[in-house]
Amino acid sequence: MNKGTSLSIPVLPLWLVWGFAVYFFGFWLGAYPVLNNNEGLYAEIPREMLASGDWRHWIIPHLNGLAYMEKPPLLYWLTALFMGIFGQAEWVIRLVPALSGMGCVALILSFAKSVARPQAGRLAALIFVSGLGVTAMARVLMFDMLLTVFLMAAVMAAYLYTENRKRKHLYTAAVALGLALLAKGFVALILFSAVLGVYLVLRATSFREILAGIGLWLDWRAIAVFLLVAAPWHVIAAATEPIFAWFYFINEHVLRFLGKREPHDYYAGAWWYYLPRVVIFLFPWSFLLPVLLFFRRVIPADKRLHLFLFAGWLMPLLFFSVSSAKANYYLVTVMPLMAIQLAFWLEEKGSGGKLGIVFPTALLMILFAAVAYSGWSQSASASMDILAFGMTQNTLLVWVGLIFLCASFLVMLIAFMCPKAGVAALVLIPVLGLPLLLNVAAGMDEKVSTRALVRWTQQALPQHEAVLYRVFEQQSSLPYYLQRVVRIVDIRSNDLYWGNKLHKNSVVIDDLSFADLLAERKVALLVLKDDLADFQNKPYAKKLTKSKELGNTLVFSN
Repeated sequence: MNKGTSLSIPVLPLWLVWGFAVYFFGFWLGAYPVLNNNEGLYAEIPREMLASGDWRHWIIPHLNGLAYMEKPPLLYWLTALFMGIFGQAEWVIRLVPALSGMGCVALILSFAKSVARPQAGRLAALIFVSGLGVTAMARVLMFDMLLTVFLMAAVMAAYLYTENRKRKHLYTAAVALGLALLAKGFVALILFSAVLGVYLVLRATSFREILAGIGLWLDWRAIAVFLLVAAPWHVIAAATEPIFAWFYFINEHVLRFLGKREPHDYYAGAWWYYLPRVVIFLFPWSFLLPVLLFFRRVIPADKRLHLFLFAGWLMPLLFFSVSSAKANYYLVTVMPLMAIQLAFWLEEKGSGGKLGIVFPTALLMILFAAVAYSGWSQSASASMDILAFGMTQNTLLVWVGLIFLCASFLVMLIAFMCPKAGVAALVLIPVLGLPLLLNVAAGMDEKVSTRALVRWTQQALPQHEAVLYRVFEQQSSLPYYLQRVVRIVDIRSNDLYWGNKLHKNSVVIDDLSFADLLAERKVALLVLKDDLADFQNKPYAKKLTKSKELGNTLVFSN
């Protein structure tokens, strides 16, 4: 390749990499309310830990006053710690995933330096933090970013130990794996074993070498360190709740993987479910992938290193593809090593010359032109809801398409006029995109959270007890904002299924008990629009009048 046309990877200063990390993971972290469904669930559990005054709630987590044993407690413990220090604002509950994302950046930089690829490591960190999926997951309270940081620490240390036999890497892997287990359960152990096992097989030249590689990990001291970190909570939880062992190990791990978990509250997609989602998660950097297919290598590659990186992202992807339970956010664990391998490939291939930036930006321009056209071509009546900046969906699509089309062209100009920027100029797209996404999320307050609903009920119906009708998950932020457990009538909740089934409680009430409650006190019943027809057939519906409609929820009161 002619050096005059080479568009090499940029020399990024560390302060700039960390600056982007802080921007993508920390900027306006509390811009939007606690989201219903998953985030509402995981914010309420640490709130109840702090409010309960009962040590058993720190062993067996409780959700809306009921035992909730689906996940291990590390995320709840850390979130409760931050709540205890900083309070319960929205940005506080998101500190764990945001800091976990920062931890992944530190791991990427450290690992790349340890394999003598520091500049490619900085590009990898930039790709990681600004990829659409990672940016989103680092800003929502869920388990997967916490799992990712500890799983990556474990597999990176495992690679280094396999290559240099330094025992500090062995013990680092053991501790990190134990923490990964406490972050999201035995999926961490499965993924670690799959990645390491496949790498040991791929690097070996004989069966004896495979056995020798496995033997390296049968170290009693490392196993003891792992158990010292991971075992205590499991033992104490089993002693505290008799059904824990079956529920946690069998129902939540084995039966979930087989698609036989009770209740069946997860999506089972096709085997190719994750393939298009990888492109979305890595956006806009995924548009660089075609470049790698057409350009020859300009510097030699470390075959073993690439085998490890390949196994590191492929095995989780295959595992999740085979599993009967599928979800978009599982892909976070794939992203760090995929970003590293992409950056290493770009360095080894000189970023594909100037065509290496022309091709992806041309694709982006076509994409954003299509977005603008779709907004322009739709009728004005298609959606009149204001999403952000005072614009309806169609108007916003037109402006977004045009602005980002121009931004894509600007990226191309920057890369040509300032070759030192190289492919890193693509970061301009997500830099501009983040404020837009945050404004859209903030503008959908009433649809994605109960924050506005709680504020209205506290002002308009201060003497009324808020009660949920049937559904909990779609209004799961309600207990968090009310700062108390919420009663549910005629429940149809999957997340509270076992908590309600295990122990007698006063949280879940039937129709007769609710009728008695209406006779005793003032009640504000929150009914989703989807459940309105069923609610209207209830005998107590005539005793309630509609007071308010907010988002997808109707408020009925007596």
